[in-house]
Amino acid sequence: MEYREVEALARERAQARADKDFARADDLRAAIDAAGWKVVDTPAGFELVEKPPFAVFGSLGDVDIRIASPIVLTVIVDGWPDDVDVCLSALVEHAPREAMILAIDCGNVDGAGLRVDAWEKASPERVRAVHLDGTLQQLGWASVVRAAIEMTDGPVFAVLDMSTVLEGDAVTPMVEALAQDGVVASGWRGVNVDVDDAWRTFTDAGPGEVDAVLGYLMVVRTDAAREVGPDVKARFYRNADMEWCLLLREAGGRIVVPAGELPLRQDRHHGYHDSEPAYRDKQSKKTYDRILQRFRGRTDILAPR
Repeated sequence: MEYREVEALARERAQARADKDFARADDLRAAIDAAGWKVVDTPAGFELVEKPPFAVFGSLGDVDIRIASPIVLTVIVDGWPDDVDVCLSALVEHAPREAMILAIDCGNVDGAGLRVDAWEKASPERVRAVHLDGTLQQLGWASVVRAAIEMTDGPVFAVLDMSTVLEGDAVTPMVEALAQDGVVASGWRGVNVDVDDAWRTFTDAGPGEVDAVLGYLMVVRTDAAREVGPDVKARFYRNADMEWCLLLREAGGRIVVPAGELPLRQDRHHGYHDSEPAYRDKQSKKTYDRILQRFRGRTDILAPR
């Protein structure tokens, strides 16, 4: 069906809605959908959007996928299609062979979901794509991470930002660290609470046991992640990774950074530097306020100093 024909159906549907003939409007929406288009109602009328060549879940609750790989490496995609190519290319080349890369596309922003789809088709044995209708801002960072944990049937769950680019196998040392007594999480960059600053800041920490690891790349035992996930109120990633780690430590888990230089780099972190400043700062502050309210003064849950 040509675009002009689809547009005619959309106009007819708009008139049916105006006439309160909602049954007819629903039939026309179904016809538009079958033609490969999505009609979006707007204050000015409607907008037609061509449907992507992949299935899209309308909500996180609709996702019924389970991945039984020993390691599930989750990448949350919220735009930046060129970053998708760089990040997934590095993961396909350097991640452990037993790992499945779970790329969660939030909203196909700027066509990033199309890149994810291309990677799944090119490397189906390495990449599994999940496409969601909402953007990451609409869905919330913690909710997407929790959904990814539910998709993970293997023993190790990992999440990383697209700005993290593997230059070798940086994942295996973190997975091996989980074998240590009581360790539930590991990561690339560790931080410790600055207790002398009344918990208002975190400072960089070296290898060994730490208070938290940052979400640029963190690996968590799946059973621990299921028991203690990130706080669902965390809509933006910033500070939410540290809050999650403190929740894991409060539950009795240890968190470590492997010794030695890990083969990876961080490119521009668009999720922070190019996000909407007002939203970013508001949500980051909300999360840090929760950290202070719940944990300030709880030196018993911190790593040994």
